[in-house]
Amino acid sequence: MAGFISTVRFLVKEGCVDEFIRMHNSPDGINQKGIGIKQYMTQTGDRTFTWIGLFESEDQIAGLRPHLVGELDKIRDLLDEISSEVGLTDPASGPVIWTT
Repeated sequence: MAGFISTVRFLVKEGCVDEFIRMHNSPDGINQKGIGIKQYMTQTGDRTFTWIGLFESEDQIAGLRPHLVGELDKIRDLLDEISSEVGLTDPASGPVIWTT
C-alpha cells in the first residue's frame, strides 16, 4: 500500500489537557471528517500528543492544508511552545516506505 503520512507533535498548556482531548472528541470541536484515509491522536506524555494522518498522496494533504490550519486555529490557544526553534507544532511528513 502506497501512501503519505503526516504527523504533528503538540505540547498542551498545563490545565488544558482535558479541553484539548474534548476538542478532538466533540461534534463542536475539530472537524476532521473525510480527511485522508485514517487519523489517530496519541497521548505520548502528560501534556504531549502526536496527530498521525494517513493520506493517499502528498498532493491530497497539500490540498487539505488550508482546512487543517483552520482546524488548528481552534486549539492554538491551548498549546504551549515546544521550543523557540520549533514553535507551537512540530510537523513531519513523508511517503510510506514500509508497512505490514
